[in-house]
Amino acid sequence: MEPTGIPAVDAVLVWGGAVSLLTGVVTVLWRGVRGAVHLAGRTGQFFDDFYGEEERPGVPARPGVLERLSAFEARMTRVEHELYPNSGESLRDAVDLANRRLARLCPDEDGDQQPPTPTT
Repeated sequence: MEPTGIPAVDAVLVWGGAVSLLTGVVTVLWRGVRGAVHLAGRTGQFFDDFYGEEERPGVPARPGVLERLSAFEARMTRVEHELYPNSGESLRDAVDLANRRLARLCPDEDGDQQPPTPTT
């Protein structure tokens, strides 16, 4: 860069360029650090949600994903027990029994349908 010949103007231009460059570098670093802190906070929230949180004063405990999944699997096991014929205690067994009794009480007029047989 060519000097202007006026030392005061040259000094202001050099210092102004240095201040602008320093401000840009500090801004980029600040935004990077701020983004990293925000990401770390969000990551902490994710892990708190995944693993659950203990009870605190005024805040009830929150179960983690694995605990909730275990409870969901237990619930689905109970539902599946009711959907398939098994020991005679499921909802499916009761429906099959009611259908067999109804077929005996009200036979089909065409006679082509047989009462359902229990499946095991």
